[in-house]
Amino acid sequence: MNTSVITCSPKELKRLRQQLEGYLIANASPYVAFAAKYQAATITAYTSGKVVIQGKTTAQIAADLGLSAKTTRTASSSLARTFDQACPLIGSDEVGNGSYFGGIAVVASYVTPTDQAWLKEIGVDDSKNLNDQRIQQLAPLLEARIPHQALLLSPKKYNQLVGKDKPYNAVSIKVALHNQAIYLLLNKGYTPQKIVIDAFTSQKNYEKHLRGEKNHFPNALTFMEKAESQVLAVAVSSIIARNLFLANLKQLSEELGYQLPSGAGKASDQVAADLLRAYGMEALTYSAKQHFANTRKAQQLSKSFD
Repeated sequence: MNTSVITCSPKELKRLRQQLEGYLIANASPYVAFAAKYQAATITAYTSGKVVIQGKTTAQIAADLGLSAKTTRTASSSLARTFDQACPLIGSDEVGNGSYFGGIAVVASYVTPTDQAWLKEIGVDDSKNLNDQRIQQLAPLLEARIPHQALLLSPKKYNQLVGKDKPYNAVSIKVALHNQAIYLLLNKGYTPQKIVIDAFTSQKNYEKHLRGEKNHFPNALTFMEKAESQVLAVAVSSIIARNLFLANLKQLSEELGYQLPSGAGKASDQVAADLLRAYGMEALTYSAKQHFANTRKAQQLSKSFD
């Protein structure tokens, strides 16, 4: 089955609905403007302006409906392919590891085959392919329906645990968080046939760091690069984790009175320098991952204003 995705203006959506008036079908999703069955294809129009056509001849159907070929692409989303997704899966992912400001959010989610149609219907995808507004729309829906375990390591706690002469490094702390999230979810009684982790390190290295952790479980782990774009359970976790990270960043921004950017670029250097001048190093201990090179750059920037 092919999938074509078209971005439409409000005017084009209105025209398309009129064209499909006799083919409309029910769809209860709050994010779907209308849906239709047309020429053996399913057409779903979202309030965001995105129109998804699924069937065998999607490009031809798009042309028949007067949709611009330039805005139509045949999607080969790996989420449409399967990785033993005919069985219950736990998938885990983390967000915030590469951002100077904010903590690290790790989420493990339990997805069964009966969840898949709904997840695809609402547009679950790798969180990197979704803007923050869409993340904030999807996450509450997922949190309400999909069993999951979310953990947030605050920057302050991160700085207590990670760094020179401290218990963890940047990799081993993620091992600890993934392991704990999966352990807690399993302890709620869920029985996956597979557990998939987005491969942020090798399995050998993961297992080496895991030996130092208190909590263990017997289930085998599968490590997959870019798993969030291939396994629905990991994609769900990536969305919930991204939303948790964004909420933490917003809270820290409100508490400090500065807009803390995501990422670790020059914008982070400048805001960090502003925080140093306003509050001192305590502000970075509270809001940022201090071992990042941004701290040194911010100190240099701060001195240049003295």
